Amino acid sequence: MKPLVECVPNFSEGRDSGIVEAIAASIAAVDGVHLAGMEMDGDHNRSVITFMGAPEEVARGAFEACRTARDLIDLRHHRGVHPRIGATDVIPFIPLSDCTMDVCVSLARDYGGEIGRSLGIPVYFYGHADLDARRGELPDIRRGGFERLVGEMETNQDLAPDAGPGTVHVSAGATAVGVRDILVAYNVNLDTDDVRVARRIAQKVREKNGGLPGVRALGLLLPERHLAQVSMNLTDYRQTDMARAFDAVARLAEAEGVEVLESELVGLAPRDALGGAVPGDLRMEPMDSSRFLEYHTRLFA
Repeated sequence: MKPLVECVPNFSEGRDSGIVEAIAASIAAVDGVHLAGMEMDGDHNRSVITFMGAPEEVARGAFEACRTARDLIDLRHHRGVHPRIGATDVIPFIPLSDCTMDVCVSLARDYGGEIGRSLGIPVYFYGHADLDARRGELPDIRRGGFERLVGEMETNQDLAPDAGPGTVHVSAGATAVGVRDILVAYNVNLDTDDVRVARRIAQKVREKNGGLPGVRALGLLLPERHLAQVSMNLTDYRQTDMARAFDAVARLAEAEGVEVLESELVGLAPRDALGGAVPGDLRMEPMDSSRFLEYHTRLFA
C-alpha cells in the first residue's frame, strides 16, 4: 500500500451550500484525491470536509481549498457559535497507513509556508507540527477568535504567526495547520436551551479538568434549534470512545434534570470509536458504512 494521509479541514461557512460545494470541488479537482465526506452546520456556521490520498496530493488539495475559502468567505460578516480564527480555520494532516508523523509534519510546514507566502494568510502550526512546542493546544490558538487577532496580532508577540505575513488577512483571518492522530468529533444535544447546563457538563467531562481522558469539550447554544450542545473532540478514542463519552454526558445531564435528546458524529470515525455500541444506543441516526474510516481506506488497498 502507498502512503495514505487524511486531511479534515474546517471552514467558517455552514449556511451557504454553494460556497462549501465550491471548496469541495477545488479539492476533488486534484488528481488522486478521494473526497470522503462533507458536512455543514448552520448554528456552528462551519463545515468539515474529509479527504485522503497520497501525501503530496492531499497537501495540494488542502492548499487549493484554502485558496477557494479565502476568495469566498469573509469573516467580517461571519457569525456562528463555534470559535474560529480563519475562513479556513484549521487544516489537520493525519497519517493513516505506511506514513509517519514526520512525513505529515514536513507536509504541514511546507504547505503552511506556501499558504502564508502565496495566499497572504498568517499560519500557526499546532500539534506535532508545532515549532518548538510553543503554541500549546488548538483551543489556545483559537482563544479570542478572529476578532482578537485583528486587534492584537501586530502588538502581541504571543500571537505572532509561524509563517506568512505578520498581519491578519482582512477577510480570511489566519489558519492553523497541524498534524495529529485520528480524532473523533462528537456532539451530544440536550433537551434544554439553557447553555449553562451544557457548559457545566462540558467542564466536568473535559480532560484538563479531571474528566475523561483525551476529551476536549465546549458547551454551546444552537439558536436555530433552541438546544444546548456538549460539543466534544475525542482525541484518543481508544481511551474514551463515543459510548463512554455519551454515558458520561447522559449521567451528568440526568443530575441536572435534563435529558439527552440525540448525539451526532461529525466527519468520519473508525468503527471501534463506537465502543461496541450501535447508533441507536447513542441516540444517533442510523449510520451507513461510508461514515466509517475503514470504508474509504480500503479503496487504497
